[in-house]
Amino acid sequence: MNIAVIGAGLSGLTVARQLQAQGHHITVYEKSADVSGRMASRQTELGAFDHGAQYMTGTSERFKKEIADWKKMGWITAWNPRLVMLEQGAAKPAGRSAHRYVALPSMNGLGRQLAHGLDIRKEQRVVALEKWEDRWLLKLASPEVAIPASAGPFDAVVLALPADQAFTLLAIAPRLQQQIRPVNMAPCWALMLGFQDSLELPFDAAWVEHSRLNWIARDTSKPGHRLGDRWILHATPGWSREHLEDDPERVRDKLSKAFHEATDSWVQPIYAVTHLWRFAQAEHPLDMDCLWNASLGIGICGDWFSNGLEGAGRIENAFLSGLALSKEITS
Repeated sequence: MNIAVIGAGLSGLTVARQLQAQGHHITVYEKSADVSGRMASRQTELGAFDHGAQYMTGTSERFKKEIADWKKMGWITAWNPRLVMLEQGAAKPAGRSAHRYVALPSMNGLGRQLAHGLDIRKEQRVVALEKWEDRWLLKLASPEVAIPASAGPFDAVVLALPADQAFTLLAIAPRLQQQIRPVNMAPCWALMLGFQDSLELPFDAAWVEHSRLNWIARDTSKPGHRLGDRWILHATPGWSREHLEDDPERVRDKLSKAFHEATDSWVQPIYAVTHLWRFAQAEHPLDMDCLWNASLGIGICGDWFSNGLEGAGRIENAFLSGLALSKEITS
């Protein structure tokens, strides 16, 4: 089959690789300039910031096997941060003993490895699906083209997107639309801070309590990262939603203040840039692995499917969902 995959995050790359290995012709469309989705890294003069997904863990035997394979290939490595819980400036042991892994040389490195050999059309945003006889056409918007273009026809289309974005494209398939309607994707404001000298904090990462911050991490504590003192801050879903449309400079100031209060360090950064993840994590994931409607030729996968795991939004969810969809399509 000739199949279009929309989205080059981990779920999209997984389903694309699996389907291509089965002999299907795959074209991946990605609206951004790079692959990896929320496994993103921002390159700066100070070094890279992993401002999206921070690390991966494995609970299922299938994903543990994949982690072992990626580790053997040198694509990921273990990360053993000094992890604490911060409450009003006081640190206490986090009590979370999961094995954590990060991609090399930064988190988007895994997506770039998985993208090898795939036909990926970057900076191509799919704005609509159109039926053409019993096949599909994609309407594309590109920064280089003034009017939308069409691609296809395709025998099947895979939506490897956040639920809200998939919902919009499914206007032509209302039954599928209704199936994903209950999913609620929470936003997340992220702040990247770079310092001239080390803050010499006694931890590498922390879950933050009673704060507008949910998580902070010293990016430079990750293996293979360039030296320096670079920190990633993630705001809580509630605060991010409340300040969703705020000016980025105001968000920067608010989150910087929260960081200083949480760490009791008042050193000013030499680099401070925000990023909004508008669809960061599913608060109400779908209790299934993926969706595949064979009569329509439309499949959906992503980290907002539970895949039998507790919760959603993890790299493991994304991988298992893409894998499950590839099996549904080829069965």
